[in-house]
Amino acid sequence: MDLITVKDLQVSFKTQYGILHAVRGVNFTLKKGETLAIVGESGSGKSVTTRAIMGLLAGNSIVENGEILYNGQNLLEIDEDLFQKIRGSKISMIFQDPMSSLNPIQTVGKQIMEALKVKLKMPAKLAKKRAIELMEAVGIPNSEQRFNQYPFQFSGGMRQRIVISIALANNSEILICDEPTTALDVTIQGQILDLINDLKIKRNLSVIFITHDLGVVANVADRIAVMYAGKIVEIGTADEVFYNPKHPYTWALLSSMPNLATTKKLDAIAGTPPNMIHPPVGDAFAPRNKYAMEIDFEEEPPLFKVSETHYAATWLLHPDAPEVDPPEAVVRLRENRGKI
Repeated sequence: MDLITVKDLQVSFKTQYGILHAVRGVNFTLKKGETLAIVGESGSGKSVTTRAIMGLLAGNSIVENGEILYNGQNLLEIDEDLFQKIRGSKISMIFQDPMSSLNPIQTVGKQIMEALKVKLKMPAKLAKKRAIELMEAVGIPNSEQRFNQYPFQFSGGMRQRIVISIALANNSEILICDEPTTALDVTIQGQILDLINDLKIKRNLSVIFITHDLGVVANVADRIAVMYAGKIVEIGTADEVFYNPKHPYTWALLSSMPNLATTKKLDAIAGTPPNMIHPPVGDAFAPRNKYAMEIDFEEEPPLFKVSETHYAATWLLHPDAPEVDPPEAVVRLRENRGKI
């Protein structure tokens, strides 16, 4: 069952330098109970896509085309009053920096209670009881005592747990996580990822996980969409994208990802992302792609079908393209599958 269907989403922004084409025809679905990871460098359009789902686009944005269907409703066409009933109740979001998501002069308990009182019209006494239960559910020790503490009295990981409890206060069925572990150290990252995954299973949540690091979602994603220059360039199951990737950009991301089998210097992705005020002709990744062919600079590749669940937009999949071996790091990843 598809909870969210995004069709040909195109979002641009008016800037003093011209129109910036941030999202250029994105298509994907989110199924009930699955985790979809959207991966790509900064500026690839990941966050803009999810902010469009949440109705949180900036004032200078222009939705040029597309649909975002939720339970048959196009979220791009509903008014703000109706969106307020969906946002935070049916679809919730966790942002990258928990400190900027929390009010520094209000206790964390009151902030969780506010979500319950505003959306569910819950009386204060019941809201407090439920807030403490939510704090316990996300692993806050001594929740009853910590209910009256302020955000600065919590570590970064604990603050993120508070943000998660607020996001889940109203029993949302979709949780969007916008790089929720970026500001945390590796150990705490793992704890937050485990928490999100556990809550997903217990509550049968659907999760969209935004990250620039494929390694972060290796053990939690069911499917992965790789974005570059405002487009999805590869999409498939986690196994397909990790162990049978087809797009050179996915190869580059995997080659720059450390793991326990890494013995050589990591490969950096050469060059810089394109200026999306003047989108390039052809394949946007071509100038950074050592496997690029002449056609890559002339014509944009379609999404070629690799399997029923796996698609990649690269001319290397054309029947007439020369056969190219993936980088050594990608081959090693495949060979070490299940060993790490």
